[in-house]
Amino acid sequence: MKRKLRLAEGKLQRLILPPPGKKRPPKPFPVRIQEALRPLEEIYQALILGTGDYVRKNGFQKVILGLSGGIDSALTATIAVDALGKESVVGVAMPSVYSSPESLEDARALAENLGIALRVIPIDDVFKSYLQTLRNSLAGKKPDVTEENLQARIPGNLLMALSNKFGWLVLNTGNKSEMGVGYCTLYGDMAGGFAVIKDVPKTLVYQLASFRNSLGATRIIPERVMIKPPSAELRPNQKDTDSLPPYDVLDPILRAYVEEDQNLEMIQARGFKQQMVEEVIRRVDLNEYKRRQFPPGVKITPRAFGKDRRLPITNRYRMKKALKGFKGSRIPESNP
Repeated sequence: MKRKLRLAEGKLQRLILPPPGKKRPPKPFPVRIQEALRPLEEIYQALILGTGDYVRKNGFQKVILGLSGGIDSALTATIAVDALGKESVVGVAMPSVYSSPESLEDARALAENLGIALRVIPIDDVFKSYLQTLRNSLAGKKPDVTEENLQARIPGNLLMALSNKFGWLVLNTGNKSEMGVGYCTLYGDMAGGFAVIKDVPKTLVYQLASFRNSLGATRIIPERVMIKPPSAELRPNQKDTDSLPPYDVLDPILRAYVEEDQNLEMIQARGFKQQMVEEVIRRVDLNEYKRRQFPPGVKITPRAFGKDRRLPITNRYRMKKALKGFKGSRIPESNP
């Protein structure tokens, strides 16, 4: 409303001028009461929203992801279908010499339940070709994590090749627990354009999978995927627990250190063994450089890796000094 001042009998007088023309008063906003979502439902809906928005707003029509037969890729594929529709999701199973027959069966069952296209591309011959190519360079050296990581990088290459050829966005299937301690391979299972569950701890992955299975009359994610021990299947009879604490132990330590800024003494006071806490902290700090190279993803926890938590990659603190009495301490050592 316009206002005008004028001088009247030596005094300032304020005149209120009516607005030009008659305007209807604005309509009140409709009252809408939105029921609060259950915690798992809220997280799942956030993952759907974030994934759908990222894909569509960046101009992609389809996404592609590797289906290993494990829980992480199963949940990622399910979220992608819920966000984009089954016609927009392509799964690729890439069995190797160390893959169990059950893994391929579970990948096929998931793809069938979701109604998505599935391509099967065995990688055993490619792996053997890589080893043959490196035969002279690696002569005299015993097989170790080098060969495991070499095998882990093949699926990333194949997925990116399909992405380049068809214009599909590669969805990464890594979770927060693995990323936190560096249990992932650069340019291998870290490849992709968008990481759907990068902020979802492993124990929460199982909870979300169970929640999604509870929504329909039939289970989307096969029961065997829900109960079999997690494995990267990069060597015979490999299990995640060969290299990591059980996830129901690892995740609370990670949450305390990463999201709650707890130090060694504070975490240990919760009943965790000192050596285990030290090792988890060491691995979290050492793998900052890996996390800097991880694709973007949906944030669903109070503190996600990335903008929420970015520490120097390089420093010269020693392990004992860094661990003792320093909140959020860092421990640089050689790459594990």
